[in-house]
Amino acid sequence: MKSLALCIPAYNAAWCLPRLLTSAQNQYIKFDEILVYNDCSSDNTHEIALKYGAVVIDGDVNRGCSFGKNRLAEMVKSEWIHFHDADDELLPNFTSLAHKWMDREECPEVVLFNYEYRDHITNEFISLRKFDKHKLETDPIKYAIAEQINPFCGLYNKTAFLNAGGYDLDPKVLYNEDCALHISLALHHLRFSSEDEISIINYRINNSMSQSNKEKCFLAQFYLMEKTALNAPSIYNHEIAVRFGEIATNLASINNWEKTKASLLFAKKLGLNSISANNNILFNVVSKFSPFAAFWIREKMIRLLKPRLRR
Repeated sequence: MKSLALCIPAYNAAWCLPRLLTSAQNQYIKFDEILVYNDCSSDNTHEIALKYGAVVIDGDVNRGCSFGKNRLAEMVKSEWIHFHDADDELLPNFTSLAHKWMDREECPEVVLFNYEYRDHITNEFISLRKFDKHKLETDPIKYAIAEQINPFCGLYNKTAFLNAGGYDLDPKVLYNEDCALHISLALHHLRFSSEDEISIINYRINNSMSQSNKEKCFLAQFYLMEKTALNAPSIYNHEIAVRFGEIATNLASINNWEKTKASLLFAKKLGLNSISANNNILFNVVSKFSPFAAFWIREKMIRLLKPRLRR
């Protein structure tokens, strides 16, 4: 039986670690290792992790979760790793499903697990995330560019993960590091698939990093697509152009018109004319937030989309 490590980056996570570590202890098949990277927390994250039997790696300065995940991957002895956010939870069947994949003779290096999205306070069910297995297996690069893939739902072959370079530590993509990881893994030709059975709960947390730092998240999306445009084969220009169109919408919603313009110019360069007007909601967003900027962007976009709109 292959070995499996649970890797948890944590910063001031004493309030939520007991829930996750209890769910880790209640697995039908025990994890071979449970490690917590304590990123210079000011609370008792270290003590809580030790109390629940985890091996704790303490950082010397606060470096962020991407650095922590890379450090954890370097430290584990297990053949397979699963990263999990400290404020989420595992159902008891996770390791059983993981071993079902790991013990295959030809297992893909990345397996994504469908998950439930629930409210942290009420436990109310919000939605179900289901990955498209066929698309993942057929073209993981295309899928990773188009879709948000979070780390708490992934199972990774450790050697393949490390050989691909792990997490990108570029500060510009810090707030979109999970997408950056999966695009990188796909570009390094790792095989992807997904597990249908639910075994993970992702909680909606008010004032989460992404909710509290929208501009940083949108800018990180921009810089990630800029990198991807340079590194991905040209056959993915359409998918990258679509993402730039979506990013332009996001940036317009926070009145960052400089990067909105830059996103649209990238999209045009990569073939915006091939994007259906129905998929571009930028006009509505721009008009709502800045009529003056809307006039400039509308004129540019009409010229770009005119051939398509005539069809």
